[in-house]
Order: sequence, then C-alpha cells, then structure tokens
Amino acid sequence: MAIKELTAENFEQEALQAKETVLIDFWASWCGPCRMLSPIVDEIAEEKTDVKVCKVNVDDQPELAARYGVMSIPMLVVLKNGEQVASSVGVQPKKAILDMLA
Repeated sequence: MAIKELTAENFEQEALQAKETVLIDFWASWCGPCRMLSPIVDEIAEEKTDVKVCKVNVDDQPELAARYGVMSIPMLVVLKNGEQVASSVGVQPKKAILDMLA
C-alpha cells in the first residue's frame, strides 16, 4: 500500500477516521536516524495490506508533531480507531515495529 503524507488538512480523515490500523512515522529530511528507519517503514507499507502507513514531516507540520508530543525523531505512533495504542522513539528493528502493530 502506498505511504500517505499527512497534513493538518487531511489528518482527521486519513488517520483518525481510518478503518484499519494506522502507523505514523514522524520524520524530517535532515534527520539521519529518520533516513535509516524509512526503508523499514517502506517495507512494512508494502507487506502489511491491513495497515495504513503514513508519514508526517515535522518541519512542515509542527502542529501535528506537538499534538502527539514529538520531542525526538524518528517517532512512530500506532493508531487504532483514532486512538493512540503504541509509540516508539528512535530507529527500531522491523520486528519491534510489527509487534507494535499486532
């Protein structure tokens, strides 16, 4: 499934109202660890058809980053039925991310 870029304008519809589990990657282009995590997130997006994978550029969407208390990036947040059920900060192995989605 394609990765969806989230903005303040589409966040409600794409993330909070999604029927499936949502994995959100809070990132920035200048962040080295974000670039390390990105291929793993891309793999999960390809493999997990029951999960909507989204990205939020914290430089472009500071209000969304603030809403989820993002202090360090990369930060992953998992939403189910619009509610945050898991989060992690820093580069995570693929298995740890898949465990968050379970």
